[in-house]
Amino acid sequence: MTVLLQAEKLVRSFGGIMAVNNCSIEVKKGSITGLIGPNGSGKTTIFNLITNVYKPDSGRVYLDGQEITGLRPNQLCHRGLSRTFQITRLFWDLSVLENMIVPVRQVGFRSLLGPGMYQHEAERAQELLRRVSLDHMAHQPARKLSFGQQKLLEFAAILMSKPDLVMLDEPAGGVNPTMIRFIMDLIRSLNGEGVTFLVVEHNMSFVMELCDHIIVMNQGEKIAEGPPPMIQSDPVVLDAYLGD
Repeated sequence: MTVLLQAEKLVRSFGGIMAVNNCSIEVKKGSITGLIGPNGSGKTTIFNLITNVYKPDSGRVYLDGQEITGLRPNQLCHRGLSRTFQITRLFWDLSVLENMIVPVRQVGFRSLLGPGMYQHEAERAQELLRRVSLDHMAHQPARKLSFGQQKLLEFAAILMSKPDLVMLDEPAGGVNPTMIRFIMDLIRSLNGEGVTFLVVEHNMSFVMELCDHIIVMNQGEKIAEGPPPMIQSDPVVLDAYLGD
């Protein structure tokens, strides 16, 4: 498989604390890659450096061979990269359907007050809402959704732009086992259709069952990577994260 995402020698510190230290990772096209590590290991910081929530002190990021370091979220979206967050970012008083449109509008929320919703946008939004079993809530305000449904809505919304790479930050966090299984099946289905995934997750059962390649971080550095069986038996990983 060819490399879709490449982060080279990323460095980021906060107030003298080194959050990410000369870290390089690759995500192969067509893979479901997990990014794991203990709290404070730098996983979410890596996500934020890749998507320009934080600017790297040094290092470069490439998507499909083109540098994307420093691009704004809407620019990344149009390059084929979308992400979710640990805490869902929804517009609570907008309808579920309207929340689906925000990620694909370059000017964001304000555009919803302008030309309205185009037919092709509404049709794709309804199709994706059916896929995540939220179509019956399309015209309800987002604040009426359960926590698990909020995660599904954010997930569905970032699919509106037909991304090549989806970055998921704690997709299984705080949801029940039935919802976790639903999310896993959704990821597998989308991956089968050609979508590549990079997933940060603390739920080890989720990661080991779902991912075909896993990257392990500790103290801001990559300490191991490989398929799940290798990671599960790696003494360095066991010592740093999984425990003896």
